[in-house]
Amino acid sequence: MSWNFVRRVAQLLIGLFLYGFAIGMMLQAGVGLSPWDVLGQGTSLQTGIAFGWVTNLIGLAVLLLWIPIRQKPGVGTVLNVLLIGPSAEVGLAVVPAPAELWAQILLFAGGLVLLAAATGLYIGARMGPGPRDGLMTGIHARFGWRLWAVRSGIEVAVLATGWALGGSVGLGTVAFALLIGPLVSRTLPFFHIPEIPSAMPAGAAPATDAEPDPRPVTGG
Repeated sequence: MSWNFVRRVAQLLIGLFLYGFAIGMMLQAGVGLSPWDVLGQGTSLQTGIAFGWVTNLIGLAVLLLWIPIRQKPGVGTVLNVLLIGPSAEVGLAVVPAPAELWAQILLFAGGLVLLAAATGLYIGARMGPGPRDGLMTGIHARFGWRLWAVRSGIEVAVLATGWALGGSVGLGTVAFALLIGPLVSRTLPFFHIPEIPSAMPAGAAPATDAEPDPRPVTGG
């Protein structure tokens, strides 16, 4: 077992745990959530099922949508479905909900930065995209629709559904939409683990590792 593989697995697990923990922080801040988390919170409120379990179930449902678009999950995809919900529950359990607005904003900002770092960690491990990421990129690949249009259409529908169910939409939702892309564009290259090149004939020039797409789809 190579050191590169051990590093990828460790980075994947740490990234997924921190991703869920960051969601818990932003949920406790109470100033708005990402579209998928608005849906998770709204579903939790309507069903009485804990937020973490709802997150897992939504991830599983999205993963099933990969079948008609012929996407294949990786190990990281499956672990994403299994681990983000429980780690979000850890965040909810250990991070108190602040009462003052300034503290709410600081908590949300900390959660957003942590989520961006966690996204760079788990995507940079190169062990499979999250179910929501794969759904959007899979639809783009299968039908040729523009990625931004696919992403926007799905997230608007998810946000509207979650809001109708009672999920929290606020300034944090707007901040997430505006800031997560630029933040992740910084963390992805930093945490990206390059592929080890295979043996090449003597004198052949090694191929450079491609830089990851700086415009990732987030939400797990």
